[in-house]
Amino acid sequence: MAGPGPRAEAEPRAAAEPRAAAVPRAAVLGTGAWGTTLAVLVARSEPVVLVARSAASAEPMAKDRRSPHLAGIELGPTIQVTSDPAAVATADLVIVAVPSAHVRETLERVAPFISAGAAVLSVVKGLEAGTLMRMTEVIVQAGGIDPDRIAALSGPNLALEIARGLPASAVVASTSSELADRVVSRLARREFRLYTNRDVLGVELCGALKNIVAIAAGAADGLGFGDNGKAGLITRGLAEMTRLGIAVGANPLTFAGLAGIGDVIATCGSKLSRNHRLGDYLAQGRTWKDVEEHLGGVAEGAYTVDAALALAARHGVEMPIAQEVHNALFEGKSVQRCLIDLLSRESKDELADFQRWIDRLQG
Repeated sequence: MAGPGPRAEAEPRAAAEPRAAAVPRAAVLGTGAWGTTLAVLVARSEPVVLVARSAASAEPMAKDRRSPHLAGIELGPTIQVTSDPAAVATADLVIVAVPSAHVRETLERVAPFISAGAAVLSVVKGLEAGTLMRMTEVIVQAGGIDPDRIAALSGPNLALEIARGLPASAVVASTSSELADRVVSRLARREFRLYTNRDVLGVELCGALKNIVAIAAGAADGLGFGDNGKAGLITRGLAEMTRLGIAVGANPLTFAGLAGIGDVIATCGSKLSRNHRLGDYLAQGRTWKDVEEHLGGVAEGAYTVDAALALAARHGVEMPIAQEVHNALFEGKSVQRCLIDLLSRESKDELADFQRWIDRLQG
């Protein structure tokens, strides 16, 4: 029986088709430290597109795979960097992480490309000048987005620590518990623990107002006030925040949570905080105009303080620390004089203002 014929030469194997990159289902607007950090966080489990304000910002990051705001942090291969707003079209979670002064313009530009079913998460800590709106309110107005699709995230979130994988926590606020749970399921990690809260108003106010207190705390450190003096200043700053929150209808317990005292502790105590550094610079005799461009990012407290004071005036709330921060930033008043004037204020019942506002709410 004849043996098998000569073995046919194997067919050349077709070159393997390159695998198509997964379509990003998450987008981050803003390439500052916080926006880039959140992109890095999301990219640990899914692809994400990071949308810059301009090609001049996007192109170096896309090429070098690094952020100028996060020393030592590389952008992984699942992070796409672009300045094209249409890149958000595939996302079902859009994170807004631009400075508060740019939220309106950004939403007007990007909103036409946001999917009708996408959740929108604001991580911006500020109030809009002039309108005194919170950031979720600006997103609703500028982007025409249903408030039920919008959540806010806040808490003690120093960006570089989170980018390095150090433990942190935050709170996601939404009137929709289902939306808050969706956001938590996408962003929460063992090292980034998230809680939920229905008090969107309180969470956003905490995020905006604590930056003002951090400027004052940085100034106290710069002047060598010591731990006791700084602790008193921070505590009274938290009291100002809570008084305003109660007056506008927020839950006072929110100010005792992560978005309130948690963020106050981090921002007032860390040199990673730009607001704290700004206060320190002011204590050295430098002016806001002198240091504004050299902070390596935005010190939101400087852009929020006047809106906070206007909101307080609207509701008849006294905010002496915020007023002195304004004086140091914009009126040429020395930090030394500002803090001396705060120390010289008349003593009073520590809880008097809280009871007054509680009585008003119950009346």
